[in-house]
Amino acid sequence: MPTTSRPDLLLPADPGLRALARQLYALAAEQPIISPHGHVDPALLAEDRPFPDPSRLIIVPDHYLTRMLLSQGVPPAELGVPTVDGSPVETDGRKIWRRFVDGWHLFRGTPSRLWLEQTLTEVFGVDTPLSPATADAVYDEVAARLAEPAFRPRALFDRFRIEVLATTESPLDDLAQHAKLAADGWGGPGGKVVTTFRPDNVVDMEFDNWAGNVERLGAVAGEDTGTYAGFLAALRRRREAFIAAGATCSDHGHPTAQTLDLDAREAAALFERGLRGTADAADAEAFRAHMLLEFARMSLDDGLVMQLHPGSVRNHNRWLYARHGRDVGGDIPQATEYLHALTPLLDAHGNDPRLRVVVYTLDEYTFTRELAPLAGGYAALYLGAPWWFLDSPEVLRRFREAVTETAGFYNTAGFVDDTRAFCSIPVRHDVARRVDAGFLARLVAEHRLTEDEAAETIVDLAYRLPKRVYKIGEQL
Repeated sequence: MPTTSRPDLLLPADPGLRALARQLYALAAEQPIISPHGHVDPALLAEDRPFPDPSRLIIVPDHYLTRMLLSQGVPPAELGVPTVDGSPVETDGRKIWRRFVDGWHLFRGTPSRLWLEQTLTEVFGVDTPLSPATADAVYDEVAARLAEPAFRPRALFDRFRIEVLATTESPLDDLAQHAKLAADGWGGPGGKVVTTFRPDNVVDMEFDNWAGNVERLGAVAGEDTGTYAGFLAALRRRREAFIAAGATCSDHGHPTAQTLDLDAREAAALFERGLRGTADAADAEAFRAHMLLEFARMSLDDGLVMQLHPGSVRNHNRWLYARHGRDVGGDIPQATEYLHALTPLLDAHGNDPRLRVVVYTLDEYTFTRELAPLAGGYAALYLGAPWWFLDSPEVLRRFREAVTETAGFYNTAGFVDDTRAFCSIPVRHDVARRVDAGFLARLVAEHRLTEDEAAETIVDLAYRLPKRVYKIGEQL
C-alpha cells in the first residue's frame, strides 16, 4: 500500500537522487507484503470481528507508545494497559485517547510518530493533524471508519496487499485459531496466515513457571517430559503440529546468542536440575545455548527456518513487570556478542545450505564487526532486518551501509515488521522500501550499480528475498 499523502517521504533531498529513488520506490510499492515475523493475534483474522474503539486498537497494545508516556510519568493504567492483578485501569476509550494525545509532542522525530501519522492518513484517511485541540475530532473519524465493513480485519488484510502474515505462538498453544483460519481457506500450509514456533517458555529455565510449562508441554504433545528424551520428543511432536498449521519458521528470543553443543548426558543433567529447581543462572544459559543446537538439528530434519532474536534484557523495569506483566515496554537492549557465541552452531552446521538461521540484533555495532562477515562466510547464516529498538529510518539506512560491503544484499533476509499493531504493517514495510530506494539510488548515481541492477535488487529486497529465505509458500 504505497504512501500517497507525502509521495517523497524519506526519499533523498538531492533532486537527482530523488528522481532515481522515485522510480525504484515505485517498483517496490507494487510488490505484495510478505510479513514473515510478527506478533499479530491470529484471533484477529480468524474471528474477523470489527475492531474495538480507536484507543484499544492503536494505543493500549502498543508498548512503543505507552512506554514513552511512562518515561514522562504517565502510568500505563491511565492508558488502559491491563494489570496483572486485575486492578482497575482506564476503560473509556476517549479518555485514553485524550491522555495519549496530550503527550503527542513527546514523539517528535520518532518512528512511532511517523508510523502513527501514516497509519491515520493512509489506512484511515484522516488528514486532520493530531494535536490536543483535534484529539476528539480524530478519534471520531477513526471510530467512524472502524464501524464500516471495509475496515474489518480481513478486508484490511486484502487492502494492505499482504500475501502472507506469520504470527508467533508457543508450543503450548493449541493452534485453534489457526485451525479456524485453515477451515476458512486462510491458513494451513501455503495459506495467507501461518504460525511460527516460539519455544522460549519451555526452553528458558528462567521463564516464569518453567517446570510447569514443561509439564504442560508433555500433556499437549502426549509425551513424558519428565525425562530429557521425552522433552525432545515433545518438541518434535509440536513442531510437526506447527508445520501442519503452515509454519515455515521457528523463533528463539534468548537473552544472548550463545550456542553450546553438549552430549546427551550433560544436557539431561541440566534438564533434571531445572526440573528439581536447583539450576542456577549459568545452568539456564547453558541449557538455552545447547537447545539452539538441538533446534538446528531438528531444522535439518523438518526444514523450519531458525530465527534468533537475542540481546533484550527482559522486564528490566521491574515495577512495570510486576504491575502489568510481560511485553508492555519494560525491556532494554544490551551489548551482544555473536562471533564466539555462534561458533559451536556454525562449527556443527554453518556450511550446510539445508539449514537457514536468520540472526537479528539490538546492538547495531555488531553489523559491521561480526554479523555481516559471518553472514558473508557461512551458507546457513542470514542477516535479519533491524528490529525493535532499531526499526527506524536512520538505522535501516545505516544497516545497508554497514552490511552491504561485506555480506551484499543476498545474505540479508528482507524486512520484517515484528509488530502487534496490525494497522501499522503496510506503513512499516513502506518505510523500509523507501529507505532501500534511496540507498540504491545513491549506488546508481555513484556508478556502482546500473539502473537495471538496482531495479531488480529493490524487488528482491521487498518481495523475493523474504519469500525465499523464510520458505514462504514452500511445502516443508
